[in-house]
Amino acid sequence: MTYRTLHGWAIGTLLEAGAITECEHHGYMKDRSDPHSWERAKAIAAKERFNRTTRDDRLKAIDDVMRSIGDTCPECEPEREEK
Repeated sequence: MTYRTLHGWAIGTLLEAGAITECEHHGYMKDRSDPHSWERAKAIAAKERFNRTTRDDRLKAIDDVMRSIGDTCPECEPEREEK
């Protein structure tokens, strides 16, 4: 997939690694609370290149996205989240 921004690339990498998932109802990203998949995403970020970014830029982008995402969809009702 082609990404325009480092932020978009980080989201795609986190999705690929299974660290985040998309709410099927509203499209919000949700943290899967899986530290192993977060580590897989960081390993990908350390090896893969994106435009003219450095390894540190890519790792920071992964961490920034993960810190900005919650584990629930803000629009879902609590009982829908449990299903």
